[in-house]
Amino acid sequence: MALTPLGVTILGLLCERTMHPYEMYQLATARRGCLVKIRPGSLYHTVGRLECDGLVRTTGTDRTGNRPERTMYEITETGRKALVDRVSDMLATLGNEFPQFPLALAEAHNVDAGTVVELLRERLVHLEQAISNLETTTAVAHSVETPRIFVLGDEYLLTLARAEHQWLSALVTEIDCGDLPWLTPELLDRLTNSRRPRSGSERD
Repeated sequence: MALTPLGVTILGLLCERTMHPYEMYQLATARRGCLVKIRPGSLYHTVGRLECDGLVRTTGTDRTGNRPERTMYEITETGRKALVDRVSDMLATLGNEFPQFPLALAEAHNVDAGTVVELLRERLVHLEQAISNLETTTAVAHSVETPRIFVLGDEYLLTLARAEHQWLSALVTEIDCGDLPWLTPELLDRLTNSRRPRSGSERD
């Protein structure tokens, strides 16, 4: 099967040690919650698919205290190769994931400029919170001397978030003060007329 982001995460965890799905869920949420959508049901389903494809296998069960027995999994050699191949492809390939926000920006001129400014300011607030959360995550990682190689994904997201905040703040200012002309009926008519094929008499 083609490895999903959750599948990559699970295999990455099992490269460290044998573990049961609930531990995978806890660690994946703590480490990759900003990078991958992680839900218990999806994780258990993905583990099952990985096992069917021979990428992981069961090693028995584990019991802690009075808790129910939990099935333990380990990665196979086939799983390690699949993980390396998928990560290598993701590192080298510039994929187009068609995110929604660039499309919204491309069509923002269809919304009143004042409304766009309000909406983008709201996004900036959320972005500031995301930056704060990522800064906290990386600070905690550094405080417990987590090797930097394990937090490169969060560092990348933090860099992108900061760059987006800077660019978006400047854009909001441009729209708000009128430096970026917004779509008006007059501008739309002018654009429409400039793209309309001219008749023979107009070309002569």
